[in-house]
Amino acid sequence: MSMMGELNFFLGLQIKQTSNGTMIHQQKYIKKLLKKIGMDSSKPIDTPISLSTKLVMDDGSPSVEEKLYRGMIGSLLYLTASRPDIVFS
Repeated sequence: MSMMGELNFFLGLQIKQTSNGTMIHQQKYIKKLLKKIGMDSSKPIDTPISLSTKLVMDDGSPSVEEKLYRGMIGSLLYLTASRPDIVFS
């Protein structure tokens, strides 16, 4: 009978096993995603948008690069597929 090593990655999820239990996270994926879209030096915040921000239909800013936007949305959808706490938010 052969023994396999400790499980570290499974289906894109990072797995850390300790004496207190098993933790599943996607830190590596998130860091890679933030770097890809140029947000790796951004500071974290509790809410995704300021509560005082007023949303308007068109503020005259330049158009968004569609391919980059679709890639970001796809990556976020993949991330939330395994994170019910993010989906709930």
